[in-house]
Amino acid sequence: MARGPFRALSSGVERLLYTQLVGGSNPSARTLLFLFSALFAIPVLAEGNPTALSPGSVYVIPIQKEIQKGLVYIVRRGVKDAMENNASALVLDMDTPGGEGEAMKEIMGIVAKFQPADRTFTYVNKEAFSAGAFISAATRHIWMAPGAIIGAASPVTLGQEGPKELPPKFVSGFAAVIRAAAEQNSHNPAVFDAMVNKQAGLKIDGREIVAKGDILTLTTKEATQQVGRPPKPLLADGVAESLESLIEKHVQSGAKIVRVNPTGFEQIGRFIVSISPLLLAAAFLFGYIEFKTPGLGIFGVLAAACALVFFFGHYIAGLSGYENLLLLGLGVALIAAELFLFPGTFFLGLIGLGLLLFGILNTMVDRYPTDPVLPALPQLHVPALNLSLGLFGGIVAILLAARFLPRSSLFRPFELTTTSPRFQPIAEEPAPRGAKGKAITDLRPSGRASLNKKTYDVLAEGDFIPAGTSVKATGHEGTTTLVRRTDS
Repeated sequence: MARGPFRALSSGVERLLYTQLVGGSNPSARTLLFLFSALFAIPVLAEGNPTALSPGSVYVIPIQKEIQKGLVYIVRRGVKDAMENNASALVLDMDTPGGEGEAMKEIMGIVAKFQPADRTFTYVNKEAFSAGAFISAATRHIWMAPGAIIGAASPVTLGQEGPKELPPKFVSGFAAVIRAAAEQNSHNPAVFDAMVNKQAGLKIDGREIVAKGDILTLTTKEATQQVGRPPKPLLADGVAESLESLIEKHVQSGAKIVRVNPTGFEQIGRFIVSISPLLLAAAFLFGYIEFKTPGLGIFGVLAAACALVFFFGHYIAGLSGYENLLLLGLGVALIAAELFLFPGTFFLGLIGLGLLLFGILNTMVDRYPTDPVLPALPQLHVPALNLSLGLFGGIVAILLAARFLPRSSLFRPFELTTTSPRFQPIAEEPAPRGAKGKAITDLRPSGRASLNKKTYDVLAEGDFIPAGTSVKATGHEGTTTLVRRTDS
């Protein structure tokens, strides 16, 4: 499920996996595929040949049970995959009692992204109450199963005494949302308004459909009845015995059906996305500690783990694609090259830092295949806020670590020490400029050196310095002495 300019490559990789693994007869290969599908949220075809993600496929997204944030990730993933694979239609398989208002609004906005817009369908099988009715209004066509029900969309809040209606100003706001969606998709906005606002009522051609003071709820027979002049269905286009029958007879005959099933990771993705600033701050902190300690150790592994968890959470939330992981990896590689291979050049480090920050930001942007390569300002609002919080938290943590960690017992096991077991006290003040001595530890670039017969925390300038090399103090940063290699 790729995002952005690399989506064609990523989609090709997914098709190759299907072809090589499912196309064969190896049971182990099939097991590997479904494990991979669960991990990376690749949709699995419900019927037919799983390799046939050809133009003309019909994508079916379940709107089942209570509507909540986890469902947003399923819908987002399904809509983006449908658009990337040139699906001919999008069908919402709906059976819900309603749910969270914010999740509902997000789902409506996501469904509205699908193109062509006149190829969006809702199949009410068997209930579309409350938030479900709102989402139905966001599709161009509504079909009903026999004995289905749609309506009762008045917003409520849950308290200790049960559901309680919201004040009129909030009801008016939700009514405007559903009317706007209905108008956008050529539904009668008065029908949906009557589902939300009990003061609206509904009369068509002098016939009272629902009286003022009542909320509109329609059965299949009522939703498909002919009203007006010329006669047309009150709400639903018609009745379909089953989802398969609807697709075959009224959507696209002979179409491949792609069911976007929950992977089980949506709730995990929701949690990871919610703590993304903490993950970023932790990655920056662990990266700093790794930089200050010799060799590749546990802190480098922890920094990489935080970055991968951050990416993984946004991937399964339907926000990020493989290209952002490549950007993050390339940015880290360029920064490492600046530090370890070409110290002092700054050019590679600046490019790497730019790629790293752009990759982090782009990972959090909700982009669709039809969007331009560079995200718009509204798309950057939440990602920029999370990145700023992560950077601020990381800087605060790094400052605290620089102040207290070098003298703590936690940090001592990661330091390089001399072969002598004798304890050498560390001078609290930096060495005077021009003081000479030798490196006690390898300076990579931080470590310790003996200058004027005192031991100092030092930082090498220019390149790494092995233990025992003659050095000279050239300045200081805080309490850390800056040193350079000398010939004597």
